Amino acid sequence: MRTEQHPATVKTGRKMSTLDGRYDHSREAQLKQKAQQLRMGILDRVVFLQEFLKHPRQVASIMPSSRFLERHIVELADIRSARTIVELGTGTGGTTRAILGAISPGAKLLSIEINPQLCALVRRIQDRRLIVHCGNAYELRDALSSYRLAAPEAVVSGIPFSTMNRATAQQILEMISSVLVPRGRFVAYQVSRQVDDLSRPLLGPARVELELRNIPPLRLYRWVKRAPACAADPHAVNSA
Repeated sequence: MRTEQHPATVKTGRKMSTLDGRYDHSREAQLKQKAQQLRMGILDRVVFLQEFLKHPRQVASIMPSSRFLERHIVELADIRSARTIVELGTGTGGTTRAILGAISPGAKLLSIEINPQLCALVRRIQDRRLIVHCGNAYELRDALSSYRLAAPEAVVSGIPFSTMNRATAQQILEMISSVLVPRGRFVAYQVSRQVDDLSRPLLGPARVELELRNIPPLRLYRWVKRAPACAADPHAVNSA
């Protein structure tokens, strides 16, 4: 049985060529793509830091989420079977990409970001399943209706509840609780415990996990919405 031998690639000057002298276009394209991704990643971090310095109560972290935190969020929210997912606070889009990498081809992700600069970064993501809404988290119900989305099975939030006034934080959490389907999951990753105190009357006690492989280390809170005794259509967004 014959096996095809691929010529080895060597670097000559700035060009990549095989040992038989042929120019390796595919290898150079891969290197250019990786270099471009690296540059974009660095620029994203610079933008994130700039926005933190401008709006520390809004951004609330000096660094985007680590890949370890992103994976932890995806697993804890159990989003792989969800049809509609909501992300509150996108940052530079790392968690957005992690969610898109886990959900099904027919699912939809509504990502809501209040910061216009960060919103612009996330809008570069080319994925038909993604809907980016530049606005406030308390617009959640209107956004779901505007984009004709079903009620979400999962809501993931990185917005800093500890830096909001209590009334605003309570309003957003009540909104999340009301739009989730019965047995839907709400996951919040936070530095402070305030979200736990505010959510307990609405969703009960949280499951709490810690992610140390992030700057800063964060707590992850997970709630599952209680199913009512006689549930109506679980995928209808309440209009009240």
